[in-house]
Amino acid sequence: MRMISPRLTPRLIATSAALAVLVTASGCARNKSKGDTPYIARDVNTLYTAAKTRLDHNDFRTAAALFDEVERQHPYSVWARRAELMSAYSYYLGRDYNKSIDSAQRFLSIHPGNKDAPYAYYLIALDYYEQISDVTRDQKITQQALDSLGELIRRYPETRYAADARLKIDLVRDHLAGKEMEIGRFYQRRSQWLASVIRFRKVIDEYDSTTHTPEALERLTESYLALGIPEEAKKAAAVLGANYPGSKWYERAYKLMQKHPAA
Repeated sequence: MRMISPRLTPRLIATSAALAVLVTASGCARNKSKGDTPYIARDVNTLYTAAKTRLDHNDFRTAAALFDEVERQHPYSVWARRAELMSAYSYYLGRDYNKSIDSAQRFLSIHPGNKDAPYAYYLIALDYYEQISDVTRDQKITQQALDSLGELIRRYPETRYAADARLKIDLVRDHLAGKEMEIGRFYQRRSQWLASVIRFRKVIDEYDSTTHTPEALERLTESYLALGIPEEAKKAAAVLGANYPGSKWYERAYKLMQKHPAA
């Protein structure tokens, strides 16, 4: 799930000296990770300009390494703080999500009250969000994305990042509900009705606003009937009929209840 994030546009310090050594500076870091970048003393203007140029040319790995060098060589400069966040952004664009998360978390640990903190939280959420896999796989990353998006909204509810996070949370919750549905269907196919009830009830109780709720109610009706609990099946079918009267899932539940009327 690749989403385009709001791009940071820091004002560069560009000097003639920086431009003169730009090619040399960027060449030293090309195709090297943060740990492999040799320590060659360079002024902050040179490093930051080189990093930004590599970023503009979509050389994200080199850009991230050079932004890391700004922080390493000039940790107390004004540009070190911005370089930390730009490093996280570069790693994100290069889809090196773990390093992006590490860089953003380091920024937050050092500058928790900085005006760019909301963006750092947003980057972390995006890093998790874009790693969400299909519902047939483990959903640990999906839960981490949900937690990160929720943390952003809790801390900075009025920001534009929170507005986007709210939209993404709806999609993430739908995804998690889909995983529960897949497991519930699996249990149904094996006639493990109690296990399927637990999964479908979780969808109804925790993800009731998702697109999976009507199906969950219908399959809950099926499972209760298979367990010999027609009264519970009737309750599930009634909720389905009250909230989704025109759906195919209610039609199926209604037919089932006609065949198995509660006492």
